[in-house]
Amino acid sequence: MFIEQPPRLFRWFYPHALWRIEPERRAVYLTFDDGPIPEATPFILDVLDRFDAKATFFMVGDNAVKYPHLVDEVRRRGHRIGNHTFNHLSGARHTPWTYLSNVLKANEVLHTDLFRPPHGWIGMVQYRVLRYCGLKVVMWDVVTRDYSRLLTADDVVNNVKRYARPGSIITLHDSLKSIDKLKHALPEILVWLKQEGYELGIIE
Repeated sequence: MFIEQPPRLFRWFYPHALWRIEPERRAVYLTFDDGPIPEATPFILDVLDRFDAKATFFMVGDNAVKYPHLVDEVRRRGHRIGNHTFNHLSGARHTPWTYLSNVLKANEVLHTDLFRPPHGWIGMVQYRVLRYCGLKVVMWDVVTRDYSRLLTADDVVNNVKRYARPGSIITLHDSLKSIDKLKHALPEILVWLKQEGYELGIIE
C-alpha cells in the first residue's frame, strides 16, 4: 500500500533531508516533479499566477535541455527550481558515483542547490555524497499521487485535504501522467488551501 504521508521511521533514515518546513507557520509548499514539458508546465504556471501562488519545480535535466524556454519562464514568474537528476534515475539501480554524475550533469543546466530523488528513493551513500557536494535533499510531507491511474482528480484533491498541515511539502507532477487530473485538481487544491488560510511558499 502506498503511503501518502511518509512514516516517521522513513524520515529518521534521512535526518537532514527536508520533509516539512516551520510547522508553527500556516504555510504549505507546493512542488512539481519531472518537468518541464510543454504539455503541462505552462498550464500549471498560469494557474499558479491566477492564485498568486509560488511553487518549487524539481526538473529533469534532459527536459530542461529540450525546453530551456520553460526553465526560463519558471524562473521569470518567481518560482524556485530544483534538481531531479538528468535522466530521472532511480537511486536503487545505480552506484553512488553514477548517480552523482547524473545529478551534476543536470546541475550544469539547472544551477540549483535543491535536490529531490526520483521515486523518493536514495541510498545512504548517495545521500551523504550529495549533501557533501552542497545539495539540500528535499523530500515531502504529502504525496498526492496525481500520476496514478487508480485515482481520479477528486481523489488527488482529497489527498491534499486529508494530509496537508502547516509546513507540508506537497508533491505534484508537471507530467503527461498527471496533467489531465491537474486541470481539475490544481485549481481546486489552491481554492481549498486559500480558504483554509494557508500561505503558499517556495523552498529556500
